[in-house]
Amino acid sequence: MFEQCGETELKTLLAIESGDPISGVARKINENRETIRRAVNRLEEAGYVQYDEGLSVVDDAVREAGLGFLTAAAAVSPPTISEAYVLPQFAGMEFAYTAIDAVYVWTRGGYQVARDETDYPLFIAIRETDLEEWECFFERFGIPTAQQRQPVDEIPGPLQIVLEPRARVDAETVDGRPVISRSETVAFAREHYATFESALDILDRMYDDLETEADYHATPASP
Repeated sequence: MFEQCGETELKTLLAIESGDPISGVARKINENRETIRRAVNRLEEAGYVQYDEGLSVVDDAVREAGLGFLTAAAAVSPPTISEAYVLPQFAGMEFAYTAIDAVYVWTRGGYQVARDETDYPLFIAIRETDLEEWECFFERFGIPTAQQRQPVDEIPGPLQIVLEPRARVDAETVDGRPVISRSETVAFAREHYATFESALDILDRMYDDLETEADYHATPASP
C-alpha cells in the first residue's frame, strides 16, 4: 500500500483530469514522460487510477487525502516558486496564466521582469464564479491572494497570487501550462511597452506568424 505514495505518484494523482494522456500529465507537473508512465503503472496496479482512452482517478477521496497531505506539508516547508507554478494544476478549476506570467510562458521562460526570489507574484486568470474557491485553495498552502499585486512588506513571504476574475477563461497550452492567448499576451506587452519592449522582440523572433511591431534591438556587448 505505501510504496505507491511517493512524491511523483502524489503529484501525478493530483494532476490527473479525466481523459488526460500520460504526456499531458507529465507536462502539467514538469516531469519526464517516462517517469510519469512508470508512476501511472504503479498507481494503476494499486487501483488508484485507470486508463481507458485517457487517465482517470478511481476515487476522488484519495485525491483529496493527497491534497490534505500537501497542505499539511506546506505548513512545515512552504512551497517554492517552481512548486507554486504546479499547485494550480491540483485545484480542479479552470485557469490561465496572464499578465507577466503570460509573457513568461509564451517566451518559454525567456523573459522575466519585475520580480525575484524575494518578491514573486504569480498572475492567474480565473472564472469569477470560482474566486472564493481559489482564495480558499491557496490559503490552504499559506499563499496570500489578491486582485492587485501587494507590496512585499505586506505579505508573509515572497510568494503571492494575483487573481484576475473573468466571465470565462479561454486558455491555450504552452509546455503544459494554460495561458491566455498569444494575441492577448502581445496586446498586454504593447500596453506596457516600456517594460516589455525586449519581450516583444523575443516573441517576434520565436514565432514566424507573429508581428509585434517591436522596435527593440539588443545593445552589443562592450569588447
